[in-house]
Order: sequence, then structure tokens, then C-alpha cells
Amino acid sequence: MANYTSQVNIIHKKFQNAVKRAKSKQSLNKAYSVHKKDHERLLKLHLREEIAMINKAKKKLE
Repeated sequence: MANYTSQVNIIHKKFQNAVKRAKSKQSLNKAYSVHKKDHERLLKLHLREEIAMINKAKKKLE
């Protein structure tokens, strides 16, 4: 869990820096789209790890 949280914090820090540096609406939109893709990728990986953990626990109970 801590790894996921630290990765989210890194993503948000990158996004905040990109917003501060943005000089146009287009660059703001691009920063958001990159941020969203990073979040989706990280969440997908995180959920996959949790499902694997659940499946492993289920096998122990059988």
C-alpha cells in the first residue's frame, strides 16, 4: 500500500509542476490528460495486485 501511495504522490507532484509551468490552455489540457493516463495505469496495476492477493488468500482457505 505504501508503494501505491508514494507513486500517487509522485504523479500529483508532476501534475502540479506541469500546471504551474503551463502557459496555455492546450498545455493545461495535455498536463491533465497525461496525469489521467498515469492514474489509470497505476490504478489498473494496483487492482491487479490486489486481485492476485485475494486469489492467493482464497487458495489458502480451500
